[in-house]
Amino acid sequence: MTQPQDKTWFGQPRGLTILFLTEMWEFFSYYGMRTLLVYYMTKHLLFAQEKSSFIYGAYTATAYFTPIFGGILADRWLGKRKAVILGGSAMALGHFMMTFEPLFYLALATIALGNGLFVPSLPSQINDLYAADDPRRGRAYNIYYAGINMGGVLAPLICGTLGEMYGWHYGFGAAGIGMFVGLMIYVWGGKYLPDGAAKTPVAAPGAAEISRAHRTRLWGLLLGVGVAATIFRGAYVAIGNTVPRWTELGVGREGGPAGVATAAGRSPAPPASCSRSRRSGNEFSISLRGRVRSASSLNRSTTVGPSRLTPE
Repeated sequence: MTQPQDKTWFGQPRGLTILFLTEMWEFFSYYGMRTLLVYYMTKHLLFAQEKSSFIYGAYTATAYFTPIFGGILADRWLGKRKAVILGGSAMALGHFMMTFEPLFYLALATIALGNGLFVPSLPSQINDLYAADDPRRGRAYNIYYAGINMGGVLAPLICGTLGEMYGWHYGFGAAGIGMFVGLMIYVWGGKYLPDGAAKTPVAAPGAAEISRAHRTRLWGLLLGVGVAATIFRGAYVAIGNTVPRWTELGVGREGGPAGVATAAGRSPAPPASCSRSRRSGNEFSISLRGRVRSASSLNRSTTVGPSRLTPE
C-alpha cells in the first residue's frame, strides 16, 4: 500500500519525515541510555568491571536477538503500526524504570523486548511509501539513516552530560523523554503512513520449483552472512563497554571550567579535548600502570601506586 504522492514534504512523502523523526528520537533514547550504562554500573552501583561487562554483553545480545521474533509477530499478527507503538512504549517505560535502582534488571529486559518489536517494524515501512517504480525510494533510505546519525550524535552529548554531571537518573530520564517524543510523533503522523496491517505469508511464484541444491546454497549463504554479521556486530557493540573505561582512564578532558563529561566523549563527533591528551608547551603524556595522565594533572601531585610523583 502506497501513500498519495501529491502530499510531500521536501519532495518526499510526508510519512518519510515521520519515520525520520521517530527513528532519530528512538536512537537518541537507546544510545543515550547505553552511553551511561557501563559508567552507571561501575560508578554508582559499584559493580566490578567483570560483572558490568557481563551485564552489558547480555543486554546488548538480547537487544539484537529479539528483533527476529519481533519481526515475526509484526508480520503475522500485530502489524507494523501496533508493533512500533507497543515496542516504543515498552522502551520508554524501560528507560524511566532505569531511574529506580531496584528495577535495574527489569528495566534492561523491558528495553530489550521493546526494541525487538520496534526495530524491525519501523524501517520496513519506508518501502510502503513508494510505488515500485518510484525513483525517490533509494534516496529515502539515505534520508532515514541521516536521522539515525543525528540521534546517535545527540545521545551522548545530552544524556551523557546530564547523567554524569547532574545525576545518572537525569540522563536515563532524558532518554525516556526522547523515546516518548518519538512515539508521539509517530502516533500523530500515523495519517501519513501505510496501515501496516499484518499479512498472511504468500509463497513467491516458482518457490516450489527451487531445487534442494539451490536451497542448500541459499542457507549456506545466509549462514555465512549471519556469522560475518555476528563477528562484526560483536566487535562493534563491545565499543560500548571497552571505550568508556579507556576514555575514563586514559583521555584528557580539560574542556572548559567544569571539564567534559566522560560519557559525552562517546559521541561520533566529540569535542577536541575529549579525543586527545593535551600536548602544548611542556605538557606531555605518560603511561603508568595502564593509566594515561597528562603532565598538567601532575602539577597537583598525582598518586600512582605506592609512590607520589611530582614533575620537575
